[in-house]
This record gives sequence, structure tokens and C-alpha cells, in this order.
Amino acid sequence: MRIRLLYFDGCPSYEHALRDLRDALAETRLAVNIELVQVTSPEEAERLGFLGSPTIQVDGVDLEGPDAVNKGVGFGCRVYQDGGQMRGWPSKTQIRAALSGRPKTVTSAPTEHTCCHARPSD
Repeated sequence: MRIRLLYFDGCPSYEHALRDLRDALAETRLAVNIELVQVTSPEEAERLGFLGSPTIQVDGVDLEGPDAVNKGVGFGCRVYQDGGQMRGWPSKTQIRAALSGRPKTVTSAPTEHTCCHARPSD
């Protein structure tokens, strides 16, 4: 299993996602390395299937399943919805579902929130 956490520099939510991802891996007793991928440009976002920061991919597929890319690639913040609650990182429930091969329904999308501003690297 290959797990990647994609983010942009300055993202206020990726550390929460990383913590919850590590917790979910420990809870499911999966000994898998997490590859952190810093996305630095809109072009790179497109190439990597980056749906906003943070994005977690399991074996190259977004944690919300293969149809998640239909929501659009974005070089900005990503907002997740789970149980009627919205926040800037996926819930442990969403992460565990992806790790078990049963991603939850697509409910997130890239946004242009003022909470974070992705800036391409020079």
C-alpha cells in the first residue's frame, strides 16, 4: 500500500490530516510509510491529481474514491464534510474507510477560502 499526503506550504490543515492519518494507520495496525508531497504550482497540482490541501491518496486514488477528481483539481484549500460537519481535513472515519478500500461518498472540493493562500514557489 502506498499512501501520499499532498499539501502546499503554509497549509494550516495538513498537520491535522497527518496526525489523524498516523492515528488511523496505528488503529488499523497497518505499517505503511506516509509520503509527504509538497505541491508547489497549479501545474504540479494538475499532474498529481491534487484536489486541494490536504489531499490523501491511497495507492494513487483520492481517499474519497476515484470519482473525487471529477470535483476538480485545485491549488488551494480543501474542505471536507463528514456527518454534517465541515473542516479543512478528512475525519478519521473517512481515512479508515479509504484504508479499508471503502472510500466514503465524495463531499469535498477545492476552495478559495481565506484561511490559507497557496502561493506558487518562485
